[in-house]
Amino acid sequence: MDYQHIQYDVADGVATITLNRPERLNAFDDLMLTEWRDAIERSDADREVRAIILTGAGRGFCSGMDVAHEVVGEGVLQTQDTVAERRHSLRNRVHPIPRALIQLEKPYIAAVNGAAVGAGMDMASMADIRFASERARFGMGYVRMGLIPGDGGAWSLPRIVGTAKALELIWSGELLDAQEALRIGYVSAVHPPEELLDRTREFALKIARGPATAIQLAKKLVYRSANLTFDEHLDFAQMAMTLAQSTEDAKEGPRAFTEKREPNFQGY
Repeated sequence: MDYQHIQYDVADGVATITLNRPERLNAFDDLMLTEWRDAIERSDADREVRAIILTGAGRGFCSGMDVAHEVVGEGVLQTQDTVAERRHSLRNRVHPIPRALIQLEKPYIAAVNGAAVGAGMDMASMADIRFASERARFGMGYVRMGLIPGDGGAWSLPRIVGTAKALELIWSGELLDAQEALRIGYVSAVHPPEELLDRTREFALKIARGPATAIQLAKKLVYRSANLTFDEHLDFAQMAMTLAQSTEDAKEGPRAFTEKREPNFQGY
């Protein structure tokens, strides 16, 4: 697929997806959503890709739905004629992104360079880890439009900051700056704007050089365990460990340790 509203690059085992409608603060339209989903699935299928970075072009990360299009009835919510049709608008047009991400085993890291508002914050919340520019701003702005979080944010945000804080952010629609997002644990680090992508890439490269199977199994174990009893978690951990132990990387790690050198993981 030739991309128009995103950019997609792969280097050294790291794929970078850049939302590319800077004139609209990377608000998404149908074309961006289609391309974004394709890039996620492409990264997932590419064995050479070990980690994925999501960021935005220009001043914004993602401002969610294109409100100007919604107002004139051309957006992702308003193009259906009946309620019966409208009830599937998110499922058919926006939800393919979070559905693809919930199935993604590879590390998915957001480099939030600017405003992440409404559905844009939902999309940032779907990342495994978030790094922020000092200029980043976050807000669950749905309430200001008379709406609710429709893109997975009401599921993911409480798992990051806790139920009470998530409800406070959803009900108030208040904006958080990068330092407050760091204080409440929503982002892992805050960097100067000119360093954000390089620092995020440094982290992603470190992950990409690790034992890919073990890293992906660990991600699956963490997310799946949220819905398991502790005993079920231990059973799942045993199965995941059995798979990890069967890889060549599980032999290389101990070998490198005894030889007092850095391991050369191959990802299998």
